[in-house]
Amino acid sequence: MNAITTHTAGSDDSLQRLEQLADISQRLLEKARAMGASQAEVSCSEDRGLDVNVRLGEVETVESTHDRGIAVTVYFGQRKGSASTADLQDASLDATVAQACAIARHTEDDAAAGLADAALMATQFPDLDGWHPWELSAEQALDLALACEAAGRESDARISNSDGASAATARSLSVYANSHGFIGRDRSSHHSIGCALIAGQGDGMQRDGWYTSAIAREDLDSPQAVGRLAAERTLARLQPRSLPTGQVPVLFAAETARSLIGHLLSAVSGGALYRRASFLLDSVGTQLFPEWFAIDELPLLKRGLSSSAYDGEGVATRNSALVTDGVLQRYVLGSYSARRLGLKTTANAGGVHNLQVRANAGDRASLLSGMGTGLLVTELMGQGVNGVTGDYSRGAAGFWVENGEIAYPVDGITIAGNLKQMFTGIQAVGTDVDPRSHVSVGSILLGSMTVAGND
Repeated sequence: MNAITTHTAGSDDSLQRLEQLADISQRLLEKARAMGASQAEVSCSEDRGLDVNVRLGEVETVESTHDRGIAVTVYFGQRKGSASTADLQDASLDATVAQACAIARHTEDDAAAGLADAALMATQFPDLDGWHPWELSAEQALDLALACEAAGRESDARISNSDGASAATARSLSVYANSHGFIGRDRSSHHSIGCALIAGQGDGMQRDGWYTSAIAREDLDSPQAVGRLAAERTLARLQPRSLPTGQVPVLFAAETARSLIGHLLSAVSGGALYRRASFLLDSVGTQLFPEWFAIDELPLLKRGLSSSAYDGEGVATRNSALVTDGVLQRYVLGSYSARRLGLKTTANAGGVHNLQVRANAGDRASLLSGMGTGLLVTELMGQGVNGVTGDYSRGAAGFWVENGEIAYPVDGITIAGNLKQMFTGIQAVGTDVDPRSHVSVGSILLGSMTVAGND
């Protein structure tokens, strides 16, 4: 019987547990080989976490989690089979490999199936400073959440209610191994404190909030600061208006601007491309953005939210440009999608690692001043984006800006355009980066969008 050593508070046996997961992965690969698989890969993970929620000064939930998972994929030539389990007993592990092999024997050949090329496997594994576990007790977590909510509720008499506050800590261990002889081990941690508040009365009530999140506890904002900012954002939304339909400049606040980069990533990802379901087909080498615009991927960034020396297939990552001088330099590919497209993997199996969008302007205040009159978007709603055509239409809320200053809050509006035109219409990217995402981007100013309201 295989078992993972029990973790005790105050000790860090993560390296030992990683080795145990690595041993399990090696045994599973040997089992797959013995059963006739020509190639195989194994992913093992162990996640632990604590998440507490409070509301109106009372405890609502305290949840402690401990999850494990083993996933096995085998290849018989170009036939693929996968199976998974959370049971670490030998009999269960053996059955999982057998099930994966049985599935592979009954599937059709897929010319793109198989591991990434052996020559691409990572061989260097620098410390990327992603492991900062927090020995946080339930009582301490509750104190943080209560302090956050209290700071927000007590900051202004107009805060009439609360949607609650939370504090959470999580840590993850993962091992990826394949029959090329590659084995990668990773440790990561993540912590957060957040609060959502309600201001006003009756039909005039408004809700907003804020949260802080980081890999290391010392990078978190204080719970009191989070609560006060949540209150400030909520109060700013009181007495909103709608807007007349028209074409106006739109400034996406940093916390919403990253969604625009997300739409770009979806459109240049391998899955959308080989299915011919992207508005950016055959766009490598094409000018999509203004000439000053650039996006770089920095997978080896110290303490980056998505740093890794290898991707989900073991392929070595490296710093790489996605957009240079406004021109798309490459797609976002794993080995399967790359083969389907007749291209090479970009070490993005499992996603991108720390995108950095280059700024060409100052902070949000300077962007507002430069915009003069227009719409500041602080919240987006709905999923009205067509990945095939690039048509964009989403509900929004934020603030109307006049003479570079916020005039009043707005909601009940829709903003619309086409992503291709939106990308080329970007006028500025600010330095006011929201640090809570692996997509590092400040506020983004677009020269014109259609805004539809009720007035």
